[in-house]
Parts: sequence; C-alpha cells; structure tokens
Amino acid sequence: MARNNGLDTPRETRRSLRANYDPEAFGRLSERFARFLGTARFLVYMTVFVISWIAWNVLAPTSLRWDKYPFIFLTLILSLQASYAAPLILLAQNRQADRDRIALNEDRARGDRNIADTEYLTRELASLRIALGDVSTRDYIRNELEDFAKEIVQELRKPESDSK
Repeated sequence: MARNNGLDTPRETRRSLRANYDPEAFGRLSERFARFLGTARFLVYMTVFVISWIAWNVLAPTSLRWDKYPFIFLTLILSLQASYAAPLILLAQNRQADRDRIALNEDRARGDRNIADTEYLTRELASLRIALGDVSTRDYIRNELEDFAKEIVQELRKPESDSK
C-alpha cells in the first residue's frame, strides 16, 4: 500500500508517552504563583506555618513530634518550596519581559506613525499658507474696500471744495 506524503492529507495522530501541557496556561499559573509569593499575605502564612511547626515540635508530647530539634523535615520542605518558586518566578519575569518588549515595540511604532503624521500635517499646513498667500482674505478685501470708499468720498468732495 503506497503512502501519500502530500500536504493535502493530514498526518496520522500518534500517541505519545510525554505529558501534554499548555505552555500558556502554565505561564499564567506561574505568574499568579509569583504574584502571590510577593505579597504580605504569603509572608504571614509562611511565618504562621513555620512558627506552628516549630512550636508543635518543641512543645508537643515527645510521642507526637514528627520533626525533632534540628527540624530537618522543615528545612527540606522550605528548600523544596524555594527550588520550585525560583524557576516559576523567573518564568513569570521572562513572560513580563516579553510583554514589555512587545509593548515597547508597539509604542515605538506608534511614535513613528505620530511623527510621520505630524510631518505630513506640517507640510500640508505649509502648502496651505503658500496657497493662501495668493488668495485674498476677508480682512484684506475689507481694508481695500474701505480705502477705495475713502478715495471715492475724497473725489466727490473735491469738486465741492473747488466750487467754493
């Protein structure tokens, strides 16, 4: 049976043993986690947890203590939490840096468009000023008509003053 490898036929779906995850969803989760780690609420929860752990393992009856004085299990839990928190925080920072880079590029493009628009409007305004240099304005015509009316009035008064 000949196998068709053309682009017009879909590939067969293959099952994989690798875990399938959505990187965008994982990124959003890491950002929420990093945002939570940077709050006072997290510090209060962590402080209460550590104080409770130490108090229980110091003050509880010996038979109920699960982590004796050097608190090795507590140290392990805190190290494990830190070993997961650091990469998640870095992932969140990288995603924020990517968003900042995209926003910077968009701002730069918007600034370039604004400069181009401003230059275009400046050229248009200059061409209008040049074109208006050849056009008579209302004030210019009014002044010319007033001057012309004064000249006519003076011409009309001249014969009267000549006859006297």
